[in-house]
Amino acid sequence: MRQNPTQATFTHLLISGTLVHEATFAEMQAEFDMYLRPNLAMVFSMDRYPDLALGQPIQWRVDIGHKLIDALHAGIQAPFVWVWVAEGVLALLVELGTKDRRDPDPAKTAFAMAKQVQKLTDVQGFSVSVGIGTFYDNPYMLHYSYEEAKESMIDRFFQGNRLIFQYEKQKQDGEQPHKPVSQAERTELMARVRLGDVHGAVSYLHLLLERMGQTYRGNVDMFKSEVIDLVMQLTRLSLDVGGHAQSILSENARFIQDLYMTIRYDKFVAKVSEHWSKLTARIGEAQTAEVSPVIRTAIAYMKQHHQRKIPLEEIAQYCYLSTYHFSHLFRKETGSTFVDYLNKLRIEKAVYYLENTDKSVQEIASLAGFQDSNYFSRLFKRYLRCSPNEYRAAKLC
Repeated sequence: MRQNPTQATFTHLLISGTLVHEATFAEMQAEFDMYLRPNLAMVFSMDRYPDLALGQPIQWRVDIGHKLIDALHAGIQAPFVWVWVAEGVLALLVELGTKDRRDPDPAKTAFAMAKQVQKLTDVQGFSVSVGIGTFYDNPYMLHYSYEEAKESMIDRFFQGNRLIFQYEKQKQDGEQPHKPVSQAERTELMARVRLGDVHGAVSYLHLLLERMGQTYRGNVDMFKSEVIDLVMQLTRLSLDVGGHAQSILSENARFIQDLYMTIRYDKFVAKVSEHWSKLTARIGEAQTAEVSPVIRTAIAYMKQHHQRKIPLEEIAQYCYLSTYHFSHLFRKETGSTFVDYLNKLRIEKAVYYLENTDKSVQEIASLAGFQDSNYFSRLFKRYLRCSPNEYRAAKLC
């Protein structure tokens, strides 16, 4: 069944709360010839709609929309009006009883109707999740029910598809959850990015995102806010290492807007991981632009495993080369021996820690992959012509 423009306008005035600027409710009923008195809002959202719609023609989108409307008319046993509020998302206002004869349990009735619609859409080959607002006698309050229906679905971010959510006022809890990611862990994450270690940075990011998801499972907004703070830190680092400011900032703005609109945890994490990988790879590619693919692969392996001992034989075997051939090729293309290049990577990470933390030299040496802090200090002085403590003091001046 196609949308009635008069009904759509009437519904929009109610869910937006702008009816008050037009006329009284009774006058608007007469103006639109709409004599139902809705008192509860529901939001129907097609599950995985962006994935389903990808590559589909316009007619497919029309057809699936009509299938949902048909399911509503078959499953909602009460007068209602509706309007599309986004692609794949529909707002419905239903009249559960009248002023003189109320429904004894509107929440239970709305839930049963939502379940029936889900059964009907299942038969059509797609599923929906439903948010249900609270019952309001006053039609001027219906926009609150609509906002509540949307807010109730925020838990869908973590929980999945084919779900029904009923709005409950959130209890204010004075105790804030502990921060799931420490400053030390943030620093380690950014140090891996600074090295251009794509695999190491993304795998470490996944560990942090999983912990953040567990901590903020009851607060999606806090979860998204914490992750976006990490993304902003990544953006600043990308600019610090010489990235093109205009393209990075514009790309970052679009990306963050897209994240806020993402309604599924798995999609959210996938998008963050892809973005993280892309920016880290840019840093790494800038460092290895002049070398062959096989040496680029070796360097990526060195970055990934920089915190442990890497025998020459191991990395040569990883590159499917003999030890002699690998050593010769690596020095020819990078101008350094394998060991010297690995030490420089570790020193580079140590520099990031010296600039951004107050950790001791011993701690930094270990984090950078040096088992002996004295050896680390000697190497540091050889490469940078000053000790780690002198470097930190100069940077803090």
